[in-house]
Amino acid sequence: MFRTLRLSLRFVVPLAIALFLMALLVVPWIDSLTTRWFVRDVEIRAQLVGNSIDDAITTPLMAGNYPAIEQRFERTISDERLYALGLCLPDGKLVVHTEPWPAVLGCKRVADPRAARMLSDEALHVTVRPVVREGEELGRLLIVHDMSFMQRRSADTRFWVIGLFVMAGLVIAGITVLVAQMSLRGWVASVREMLRDETLRSPAAPASPELAPLVGDLREMLRDIESEQRLHDDMTLHWTPHTLRKLLREQLSGDEIIVVSNREPYIHEAGPNGPVVRRPASGLVTAVEPVMRACSGTWIAHGSGSADRETVDARDHVGVPTSDPSYTLRRVWLTQEEEEGYYYGFANEGIWPLCHIAHVRPVFRSSDWEYYQQVNRRFADAVIHEAKTEDPVVLVQDYHLALVPRYVREQLPRATIIMFWHIPWPNPESFGICPWKRELLEGLFGSDILGFHTRYHCKNFLETVDRFVEARIEYESSTVTVGGRPTRVEAYPISIAWPEAPPAGTVEAARTEVFEQAGLPATHRLAVGVDRLDYTKGIIERMRAVERLLELHPEWIGRFTLIQIAAPSRSSLEEYQRFEAQVREIAAEINARFDSSGPEPVRLLIEHHDSASVFQHYRACDVCVVTSLHDGMNLVAKEFIGSRDDERGVLVLSQFAGAARELHEALIVNPYHIDQVAEALHSALTMPESEQQARMRSMRQLVREFNVFRWAGRMLLDAGRLRRRARLRARLGEDVQELSA
Repeated sequence: MFRTLRLSLRFVVPLAIALFLMALLVVPWIDSLTTRWFVRDVEIRAQLVGNSIDDAITTPLMAGNYPAIEQRFERTISDERLYALGLCLPDGKLVVHTEPWPAVLGCKRVADPRAARMLSDEALHVTVRPVVREGEELGRLLIVHDMSFMQRRSADTRFWVIGLFVMAGLVIAGITVLVAQMSLRGWVASVREMLRDETLRSPAAPASPELAPLVGDLREMLRDIESEQRLHDDMTLHWTPHTLRKLLREQLSGDEIIVVSNREPYIHEAGPNGPVVRRPASGLVTAVEPVMRACSGTWIAHGSGSADRETVDARDHVGVPTSDPSYTLRRVWLTQEEEEGYYYGFANEGIWPLCHIAHVRPVFRSSDWEYYQQVNRRFADAVIHEAKTEDPVVLVQDYHLALVPRYVREQLPRATIIMFWHIPWPNPESFGICPWKRELLEGLFGSDILGFHTRYHCKNFLETVDRFVEARIEYESSTVTVGGRPTRVEAYPISIAWPEAPPAGTVEAARTEVFEQAGLPATHRLAVGVDRLDYTKGIIERMRAVERLLELHPEWIGRFTLIQIAAPSRSSLEEYQRFEAQVREIAAEINARFDSSGPEPVRLLIEHHDSASVFQHYRACDVCVVTSLHDGMNLVAKEFIGSRDDERGVLVLSQFAGAARELHEALIVNPYHIDQVAEALHSALTMPESEQQARMRSMRQLVREFNVFRWAGRMLLDAGRLRRRARLRARLGEDVQELSA
């Protein structure tokens, strides 16, 4: 209230000063103007009076009959404004005058007619009129008017003029205050709108005309600040677990971090001597688990191990890693029907083939969709239950949980939700196949930040939104606004945790160990493929490329072997069962065709391998082969690079893997072009060590700098900026609310 009064006075006080100064100038001018009008009127009246008595006094004047003249004067001055009449002879003698007569007025004083007219003593005005007969001046008629009426009228005029100014000032001040209040309310509403993310970040967002330039300037300023901050972070930060922890303390003030995923980072399986801990073969786990070690938050995941229930406490919590707990794992339990409908059904028979262009028809069932909604709601409830504050930072992982952001947003509107989509996002035509495409998109719009591996996937997502949802899309800042809430769509290329210390043992020792296990001679050449047993990984195309290599370059028969490590995945699905059978059949066919006294050309290991065994194979091989038919990123390529501290080995990489957009020094191939892949294998096997070193050194530098902590840190930095902006917006909103009260 007082602030509003002060703001109103800012308008009223200058207006009052302006009106006062104007009155000081206008009132004297009006006084002068009206005085001239009255004097002119009096002189005109004097002329009329003179004309009316001129003839009547001429004859008595010539005869010296002054009493007759006096009688005539007495009859004439009955007019209230006519004060007196007098008659002077040419010699300057006053011979006749009426009573009262001004004592100061004499014939000599009015000898100059102009001076007589200027006489103002006692508020009188004197007009001198010669009395002439046949050209001879007989005397002078003095006509004295009472000018006090002029002073009264001038005073009245000043009163009414000043009153008019006061009234006009009050009216103008009232209108000004009213307009100011209306403008202030409009300005407050505009500022509130402007303070929303979508107004500052989207040119399509409405803004009042008077604030439009300010909004534009603020948009540019925010973009410049964010770009400069990102550049500063890129140039100055060396991303390590310590950097990430420091980031959480400084940028997020130690805010609560919750990760949500379907796959858990540690699985407890029943063993003969008690529960056994196993790490699942998952790129998501490989990337996110080091981040959680640095953050010490809570990871919510599906408890799928046979001994998972035995290892949790009463709240379904278990500290992990088991040997040295650094964060909490909260397990969510699913029934067999829920797992089949939600995970195997909608997620992996529907969304997975929909997003991977791998020529497998997606299957959508209404019952699967119902389970998907139900399980996503359960994960969201777990987040809400685990949240210790009203505004945690929630990192939702992957396509299994697309609805979780919206469900969490409904209960925790102040939460900062980051959704990372680990698989590719298809083009709008492909995504349009999904019967519940709108519901999936609406679930994702609950996120503050939606992350993909590549800018290409972001572009596909924005085009999909433009096709199927009514939304404001700003392509420049990659922001989608639906229902007044903005979602920022960004590319965050995922990576691996770069080894902080040199690997134990040498590359030669790892090669010796792997070769002895596989029964390979020391001079043998080895290629390695590491994948889940999935039709999107290009395993069949990889084996066909080996077959073609041996056809085109028979000198490698008996001297080259591909070890394909294929972790079983989704084995309950018929598509995966058929795929495994086909892989086994093709491997057997190739081995039978190139049967020789030497080792078999394809060694298929369809079993789970721990990370240490996979790491040894990376270090032992000459070539790592990644032939994904469609992949979000593919961390196998980066794990291989991270393992080769000897700066040797060659990476053959599919152009359809997200990693191909970063690792340009790899041999990039089209996995569908079998001859091209075969020639790339031959080039890799014959590449000089100097060229291997140059390529590997460049890729290692990139992966070292763009590691998983940078991936997480960039997302958390952006989340921190959003949180600071939200808090600033809340404070400004309170100030604006007080201002408008």
